[in-house]
Amino acid sequence: MTFPKGKLISIGGAEDKGTDLETGFVQRNRLNFFELGILKRIVNELGGPEKRIEVITTASSIPEEVGENYLSAFGKIGCTNIGIMHIKKREEALLPEYVERIKQCDGVMFSGGDQLRLSSIFGGTEIYQILHDRLQDEEGFVIAGTSAGAMAMSNTMIYMGKSDLAHLKGEVKITTGLAFIGNVIIDSHFDKRGRFNRLAQAVASNPQCIGIGLGEDTGVIITRGNALEVVGSGAVVIVDGRDILHSNITDVSIGEPIAVENLRVNILVRGNGYLLKERKFLAQVAELANS
Repeated sequence: MTFPKGKLISIGGAEDKGTDLETGFVQRNRLNFFELGILKRIVNELGGPEKRIEVITTASSIPEEVGENYLSAFGKIGCTNIGIMHIKKREEALLPEYVERIKQCDGVMFSGGDQLRLSSIFGGTEIYQILHDRLQDEEGFVIAGTSAGAMAMSNTMIYMGKSDLAHLKGEVKITTGLAFIGNVIIDSHFDKRGRFNRLAQAVASNPQCIGIGLGEDTGVIITRGNALEVVGSGAVVIVDGRDILHSNITDVSIGEPIAVENLRVNILVRGNGYLLKERKFLAQVAELANS
């Protein structure tokens, strides 16, 4: 089995200020996660501040504002080789200029907003294939994403589901994401927006997948498509459905509450690790080197 040589970095949000799909409210706040070192860690994984990063604002409803915020944030940690790609329509994703920029950069950063825009605009395009190939084949290549940009990384992607209704069958909507990693489901803004039931229903419906709930100002670095390291100030919740014994999700009608027995939960903070294939918690990140 071959492992991806590149790395995925998924961030739980707070730093992105696009549209809150649950309230319809457009947020306009500053990028602040660079203070906690997550941006700096992305730059380090890329190989230093001179490396070329393309920020893709496709998911955001306020792309120009988000792009300027990223230029400012990266600038504060000494990075000036930053490109902003305001790809708003699928036909724009096919333009040779953007394709070439994706071929030449050292990594990409997907902003937050609406993850369905990412899958519908990039799915099946040449850019999509280039990113997959470079992640698989190139040591040091990084695909990072925050909020919606993080949620779109997995093959199975939540695209809708209000937290207060997520215990009801059918309220959590799932589709195919960008598939940079398989057999996981990523949710963001996890603690602040109370999304445990949302991720639990998604995992109960797809128990082969591991749920990764990312707290705000918190992220995970995934190496070799398997070894996960937690960074940032908050917590990451791992929801494992492999040992589910009973679930009524196939028996109840749409709109009725679901029941799940023996759903396993791990809570990780900075310095902890997790092996996705082995479904194993690691107390110390140093253990990842030996796994």
